[in-house]
This record gives sequence, structure tokens and C-alpha cells, in this order.
Amino acid sequence: MFAGLQCLAIVVLGLGASVRAQTLGPSWRDCADCPELVTVPAGRFLMGSDLDGEAGRPEEPVHKVRIARAFALGLTEITVEQFARFVAVSGYRVAPGCRIQGAASVPAGKVGWRDEPTAGWQAPGFSQPATKDMPVVCVGRVDALAYVRWLSVQTGHAYRLPSESEWEYAARGGSAGIYSWGSNADLGCGQANLYDRRARALQDFGWGYADCDDGYAELAPVGRLKANGFGLYDMLGNVWEWVADCYRLTYEGAPSDGSAVAGDAGCEKWSVRGGGWMTRPTRNRLTFRGRDPNDARYSYFGFRVARDLDHRDLTDRDRVRPSP
Repeated sequence: MFAGLQCLAIVVLGLGASVRAQTLGPSWRDCADCPELVTVPAGRFLMGSDLDGEAGRPEEPVHKVRIARAFALGLTEITVEQFARFVAVSGYRVAPGCRIQGAASVPAGKVGWRDEPTAGWQAPGFSQPATKDMPVVCVGRVDALAYVRWLSVQTGHAYRLPSESEWEYAARGGSAGIYSWGSNADLGCGQANLYDRRARALQDFGWGYADCDDGYAELAPVGRLKANGFGLYDMLGNVWEWVADCYRLTYEGAPSDGSAVAGDAGCEKWSVRGGGWMTRPTRNRLTFRGRDPNDARYSYFGFRVARDLDHRDLTDRDRVRPSP
């Protein structure tokens, strides 16, 4: 994909074994203001879980998926600064309103959610203002699609949202555990911004938490914690990430080639992945699947970009490396 690198396939097919993943090189980007990308290698893995899941939220059947070609994925989630540039240049307007924490109609001492018509991606309702290096939130899938279309025009490259299978494969980073760091949520604070002791002390949502401290009570700036085996940051925790797929209740008949489950205007719910800073640990698992309307805007929803790789990616001529 760039000088001195060769194609590498990663295989993760044993549910009981962990495979140390390798990346194809450092992060790169298509322009000085573009999001940084990581090349995710081709490979195969077992998607889903026959053992986990919730009532009405199955994660089965487990099925083999082959990612036949390497693709690029955002090093981090899209930040407030990156989204602000898109809005400033394109004139795009995000519809006002966002679901934020702080509803009163919950048991005494607990925190819930309310739909706030004045909140939005510039004012998402946290206890402290969101900084420019935090992931943008209060954006729907429709807004994420607008961003990737704009970025494609700006760069001449095919940007998009990752498919659900691409996302799970990349989030694993070569791991076959429940989480990318293993199977114990309490060991995840070094790699993910979870609903942990610090977050629960600030806001008690009334559900389980990771018994550790990642240093952040709410949203965290991107890339502050340890990367996974593919060199990607914040794949689990921080914010839920929109993906390309129309949500289907099970994986029966799901694509096995890494492509997305197609949807159209009639698709009522779309997949979101990875959990967030306020998510109970069981929903931060690699195989857990969220499902929400295309225009849902929540203070815990964001996105990262994917991009196809083509013949132009065989050389370094279009690459802009981040400054050291």
C-alpha cells in the first residue's frame, strides 16, 4: 500500500485462541486536513456469538467472513475539529436536537436521558464543554454519510462508512476474546473509555460498570488510550459508531465477503457498534449490535470513516504522513 510494505492476511478463526495481529504500517492521510487512516489487512474471522446477546438482540449465527482485500479505516473517530471544518467548507447543517444525559424520570439517585431540542454537536450537554479533539457526537447516520460524501469529493478517493463485518474484524485487531484486550471488562480501561468507576461516580445510570478507571468520566479526546492490534484507537467505548448496514435481527443470510447488508429508504434501523463512555460492559463487547434510526442523534453516537484502496494506493505519491 505504500513503499516497503507487503500484503499481509490475518486469520482469526478460533473462538478460544488469541492471535497477535500485525499492521501494514503507520497511519497516513490523503491531505493535510484529512482524517488519519490505518491500512487494515485482508483476512478471515468468525463473526458474531452463539453464547452472548440479549433477549431480542441475538448475535448469531456465528459465521465465517472473509475480508478479501485490505481497506483503510480511520485511526480514530471523527473529531469535533474535523466535522467543524466540513460544516464550514460545505455549509452543511445538522438538524438541531440531541438526546443527552440528565432526565429526571428515573429512580431516585439515578441518571437517565432526555431529548434536548437546543443541544447538538457543538453543545452536546456534557458536564464540561467538548474540546476539538473529542469525537463529534449528536450526529445521525445521515450526517455521517454527508461527511464521507464530501470527503470523497474533496480527495478523489472513495470514502464511506465501514460495513458491520469490517468494523468487527478491525475492532478485534486479531483478538478472539470478548473484548479486544481479552474477556474481562475490568481490564479494559487501558484501551477503552468505558463506563467505569469514575464515570459511575459522576453519573449513576443504574447498570453495571467496569471496575477500573480509564481517567475520563464522560467523553475522552481521541487516541489517548492504547491502540488495538491493528493500531486503531477507541474501537470499543468512547462513542458508538455508525456503520453501513441496515440492521437485521440475525445473521441468517448475511454476506460472508465483508460487504454491508444493503438498505434503502424503507430501512427502519441501522447498525451501530462498539459501545460508548456510558455503556454497560456487556454492550461494549465486540459482537454486540446496536440498532437505531438513520437520523438518531445522541450524545454517545459518532462515527469513523472507511475508504477503499485502489491502484493509486500502490505508491506513496498521494500520501501525507502526520507530523511527528
